[in-house]
Amino acid sequence: MKSKIIGTGSYLPEKVMTNYDLEKLVDTSHDWIVTRTGIEERRIVAEDQCTSDMATIAAQRAMDKAGVKAEEIDLIVLGTITGDYPWPATACIVQANIGAKNAYAYDVSAACSGFLYALASADDFLMAGRGKKALVIGAETLSRAVDWTDRNTCVLFGDGAGAIVLEAQEGDTGVLSCHLHSDGNYLELLYQPGFGAKHPPSAAGIEAKLPYLKMQGNEVFKVAVRSLTEVSKEALKANGFTSADVDQFIPHQANLRILEATTKRLKLTAAQSFINVNKYGNTSGATIPIAIDEASQQGLLKEGDLILSAAFGGGFTWGSTLIRW
Repeated sequence: MKSKIIGTGSYLPEKVMTNYDLEKLVDTSHDWIVTRTGIEERRIVAEDQCTSDMATIAAQRAMDKAGVKAEEIDLIVLGTITGDYPWPATACIVQANIGAKNAYAYDVSAACSGFLYALASADDFLMAGRGKKALVIGAETLSRAVDWTDRNTCVLFGDGAGAIVLEAQEGDTGVLSCHLHSDGNYLELLYQPGFGAKHPPSAAGIEAKLPYLKMQGNEVFKVAVRSLTEVSKEALKANGFTSADVDQFIPHQANLRILEATTKRLKLTAAQSFINVNKYGNTSGATIPIAIDEASQQGLLKEGDLILSAAFGGGFTWGSTLIRW
């Protein structure tokens, strides 16, 4: 038995924010952003939209593509760090929105690794017999978690959602393995200080901009490249493959410099690597499922292809998965 992807879906907000738009907000330039990140534009949610709205649309599109009805879904796992509320889980809101009355639902908080953590969790449940069909989602509204006066972070992030439907099936195709890691010693290199139990809501906290994410970019870059490379090799080795066997490498779309450094260390070619960070920026837990859906729509994923995905995020968390399409 394996957890097979039988449907994919994604949603990107209509509003496009280009680098030229950012030039009007902070001291930056299109060339400066592209040179350092490879990002040219990103999507921003409408004022009346939130994470559950995007996740719901992506989920419905994935179910439509899979030909699966909401009542057939046994499990919903949503990777996000920008849920609608501190609690309850945004996955429960999506469950209600789509009418998946038979599903149990919960969120996974692993920052940019959130989708892979959610995928691994759903795969474990399906393989343990705790359901036959699972909806795995990555969705983020990062535009509401960044400081739009900080040019080092606001240029990086965007909003969006992606989803897949997994079904437990007999056969050779599906999730081959998942590999997860974390190291909390790096907390303050990439995190959102408030508002939580450590820094509860306060006027002083707002003044100190605690609700906005903080990042030490150079330090994050070094650990990210090393971790993404090592965890990708771990997945390949566990299944008896090398990078030459990979048909598509679909990594977390953090920034182009990280992706180029990682693919170089893995000895992957441009033809083997799917990159769309230039169009959407870093949508954290949503980047991989958005990329999987886009690659599928472009006809780049063919039956029998070997798909390698890897992600790295705050925590620090990182992980990889190998999938036979």
